[in-house]
Amino acid sequence: MSHPLPPGQRFFELADLLKAYAYADYTFSDTPQVPGPGLASYLRIAARDPARAGRAVQQIDDLLSVGLFSEEIADEVEDLPQISPPVGKSVEDCLRIARGHLHRLLQDSSHIPQVNPQNSWEWNERFPELSQLLGAYFHRDFSYIYESREEALDEYIGQSEAGEREQAVRQLGELLAMVSSDEELRIAATALGLDLLPPQGMSLREWLEAVRRRIDAA
Repeated sequence: MSHPLPPGQRFFELADLLKAYAYADYTFSDTPQVPGPGLASYLRIAARDPARAGRAVQQIDDLLSVGLFSEEIADEVEDLPQISPPVGKSVEDCLRIARGHLHRLLQDSSHIPQVNPQNSWEWNERFPELSQLLGAYFHRDFSYIYESREEALDEYIGQSEAGEREQAVRQLGELLAMVSSDEELRIAATALGLDLLPPQGMSLREWLEAVRRRIDAA
C-alpha cells in the first residue's frame, strides 16, 4: 500500500527543475526544439542521473492531471518557484514543452551537450559535497568561527563520513580538471559557497589542491 508523501514533497523534483529556471532568468524560454538556459542546466544534470528526469516527468504528469489550480495541490504549488510563461502561453503549456525535452533525454541522453555549469544552481547540483565543504566551512562568517583555514578543514574532516570525504576528494579533482582558467575557477568556487581568499602566497588552484590532498590523507 502506498503512503502519501509528507507536505511539500509531492513535487520535490519539479521544484528542483523550476529552481534551475529561477537561477537562469525566471522565465520559460524553451521551444519544442531548443531548451532555454534554465532547462538546459537541468538537462545537463539529469543526463548524469536520468532517474531525476524520470521523476520530473512523473511529477509534471501528476500536476497536469490534477490541475495547476486545483485545491488538492494548492499548498504544494504555492511553494514551487514561480516561473513566468511567455505571452500567449500558460504555465501548463511550458511544462508540456519541458516534459518533451525530458522524455527525449530518457530515450537517449547522448544529445545533451556536457559543458561546464552555467549558473550557481548547476554548480551546486554538479558538486554537492563541495557545496557542503566550501559553503558550510569557508563562508563569509568563517573568521567568527575558526582561527584558521586548517581548523575549519579539520572540523570538516572530523564531522564528515568517509563516503562524504571520498566524494569531496573526487569532486575537487573533477573541478580542477574541468576548469582551465583561474577566473572560471573563482566563479565556480564562489558559486559553491567559498567566500574568502586563499592563503597568502597561494593561488586558489594551489589551495584547493592542498585541501584535496589533506582530505585524501585523512
